Amino acid sequence: MLLLVRNRVKDAVRWKDVFDAQAAAGAAAGMTVKHVWRAVDAPDQVFFLLEVEDRARAEAYMASPEAAAVGVAAGALDGEVHFLEAFPPSGA
Repeated sequence: MLLLVRNRVKDAVRWKDVFDAQAAAGAAAGMTVKHVWRAVDAPDQVFFLLEVEDRARAEAYMASPEAAAVGVAAGALDGEVHFLEAFPPSGA
């Protein structure tokens, strides 16, 4: 399973520094960073794709006070998350 996230941020460079510093916490929650992008025409928009081992663990991490504090420290203003799977699902 993959997780696609979009954040609008105050400062993309600051956001990326904080994001990179949280790699171990994300890995402990079963998430691996696959790609990180910034929108060409809207540099305050960042996107990242994570591989997710277990959706429940990922959701629990994202709902934690620690993750919320990271978002504040990174300057995230808003965002959205989308869990993704292959379509059609494997074996279908």
